[in-house]
Amino acid sequence: MNAVTRTSRRNFLKAGAAIGGGLVVAFVVPGAKRLAMAQQAAAADGASGAFAPNAYLRIGSDDSITVLSAHAEMGQGIWTTLPMLIAEELDADWSKIRVEHAPAAQAYFNPVFGMQGTGGSTTTWSEFDRYRQAGAAARAMLVQAAATRFGVPVSEIRTENGEVIAGNQRVRYGALADDAGKLAPPAMDTLKLKDASDWRVIGKPTKRLDTPEKITGQAKFGMDVQFDGLLTALVARAPVFGGKVRSIDATAAKAVPGVRQVLQVPSGVAVVADHYWAAKLGRDALVVDWDPGEHAALDSDALRAEFSALADTPGAVAAQAGNIDAALAGAARTITAEYAVPYLAHAAMEPLNCTVKLQADRCDIWCGTQFPTLDQNNTARITGLAQDQIFIHTPFLGGAFGRRATPTSDVVSEAVEIAKAAGAPVKTVWTREDDMRGGYYRSAFVQKASVGLDEDGMPVAWRQVLVGQSIMAGTFMEAMMVRGGVDNTSVEGVSDSPYITGTAAHRVDLHSPGTGIPVLWWRSVGHSYNAFVMESLVDELAHAAGRGPLEYRRALLAKHPRHLAALDLAAEKFGWSAPPVPGRGRGIAVHESFGSFVAQAAEVSVEGGAIRVHRVVCAIDCGPAVNPDAVRAQMESGIAFGLGAALHSTLTLRAGRVQESNFHDYRVLRINEMPVVDVHIVPSTEKMGGAGEPGTPPIAPAVANAVFALTGQRLRELPLRLSAAAAADNAA
Repeated sequence: MNAVTRTSRRNFLKAGAAIGGGLVVAFVVPGAKRLAMAQQAAAADGASGAFAPNAYLRIGSDDSITVLSAHAEMGQGIWTTLPMLIAEELDADWSKIRVEHAPAAQAYFNPVFGMQGTGGSTTTWSEFDRYRQAGAAARAMLVQAAATRFGVPVSEIRTENGEVIAGNQRVRYGALADDAGKLAPPAMDTLKLKDASDWRVIGKPTKRLDTPEKITGQAKFGMDVQFDGLLTALVARAPVFGGKVRSIDATAAKAVPGVRQVLQVPSGVAVVADHYWAAKLGRDALVVDWDPGEHAALDSDALRAEFSALADTPGAVAAQAGNIDAALAGAARTITAEYAVPYLAHAAMEPLNCTVKLQADRCDIWCGTQFPTLDQNNTARITGLAQDQIFIHTPFLGGAFGRRATPTSDVVSEAVEIAKAAGAPVKTVWTREDDMRGGYYRSAFVQKASVGLDEDGMPVAWRQVLVGQSIMAGTFMEAMMVRGGVDNTSVEGVSDSPYITGTAAHRVDLHSPGTGIPVLWWRSVGHSYNAFVMESLVDELAHAAGRGPLEYRRALLAKHPRHLAALDLAAEKFGWSAPPVPGRGRGIAVHESFGSFVAQAAEVSVEGGAIRVHRVVCAIDCGPAVNPDAVRAQMESGIAFGLGAALHSTLTLRAGRVQESNFHDYRVLRINEMPVVDVHIVPSTEKMGGAGEPGTPPIAPAVANAVFALTGQRLRELPLRLSAAAAADNAA
């Protein structure tokens, strides 16, 4: 056990004592997957030895059951799902369950990432065994303590709803907690977890534990952090990516009442003030002469043309089989198409913020973060403190979608730099405009495909070239995630698509041009655009083959039962076999991402020249659904998020500057545009997948395919825009 793990465990035991004694379970699960990227990160930060992921459960003598969540709650519901896993094996009284965010420490490393982090739709399935083992270990210790107290064999004891029972004797967990806490934890390999047939909590719709405080306004987000002596900072950043400060005139800024300091930091010029409004007015009054650097000519239209030209040339090979040139030449018919998607912002509801209190021997950070390990590492680099002197307090996250998980820890690193320079506690706030115009983005992509069909309209040759920025290039994860010039996150959902891998001759190429635009994972990452391309393209093939879109997909996916199960359930619940409603079109799509299989059918119309989505039926096979209510909520959320991008969202660059700034010109879905959504979960005992992201990819192609069915216009670019002629024809 290294110093970080020892310290975090010691602090946890102190916390247990602070609530009046009780049972604290700290355990190590052997065999956790450790990624090479985590080892590289550890080596870079001077760490050594293997990572030992731990999870903690606290049972207080006051009968409270506290679960420390190693993952951040950002609206996805894991503050309920993870405790359900513990409660199942513990036979807990659900009304006694409480949840806290775990501190940043090796004890809470994600077994998938090899660092503490929330993302990739990994939380539930990665913790499924680990959190159940936490409950089982605690239950075994309580049972042993009760056996000693009652003077009966362990075999004569059972547990139920927070009580240990032996014949007519029964005792609450809280009353046993002190005795149980003195016992040695059982070896993990001696624990027998419940069979699925015995589950009483897992699989049952369960109300979220964080809902009451969120609807009453008691929930604390990063923006809510406030204490005596805390200052607020806003930063003037270069209007062009990579720009630098030439000179600063801070005279007018310093004259604003409440402004304390004007500081140059690596990211720009920080105005530190007594409160937000003073910092905002002070920043507005700054006069900064910027050197725009080499990216001052960036233009989204020019990039679109550049990407399109690159798509006509061979790139790094992501997948190939057979003789693609010969197969295309011998095809009875060839379908060619070009698809494109724009740069996108994350546009989370809570603006970015981070509060830092830096002292000589410790640093406290309050921030809604997805990757506290990275934040801790970067803070150590900036401050010179040891990792166990850096305490990250994670409040609720007001949305993230990947933005609060940058490899550079840009938000946290900047805030630490400001607090260090200011010599005072500082909350650094990004306005929405700051992030929209100077943050990180989902890359634009252009794709060109040539698909050769046989006489029956089935694909015999498939060539596809993708062009867009790599999110891994230039990060510490590049060596792990980029192979042979191929960033797997760029091609996921294409290079491994059953449509392509099921075609005898195929080739997928990738170009990853550098542009200077900062890019990052965005909800569902590469699947967010690749599903749009693949499922729209398959619709084109079905039309060319003269077959229905559902029938054609079923033929192509005949050897993929989980795709078929989701597809068939969505079609059945949608009523696909019935004639479409007059004046409305319908489309369907199915896509696998993050281990889950999601199909969606959409019903649309055209109103006033604009696309209106009336109804979406969604089916998901995510393996066992721990909390079906949470899965349904995530599908609804993913559909709303994806619809915003499908119908509205785009970022435009002119002269190196992002033109959009807030929700008035960077449109997301409005409440009056939300369709009726009906979600169905495929009964499944297959391997568990994620639910946070897989609902997003299929919605854009389902809508685009519905628009084609209604208007005859094939829309190959997002956001979806009908031609004036098509809109007028439909209106008529």
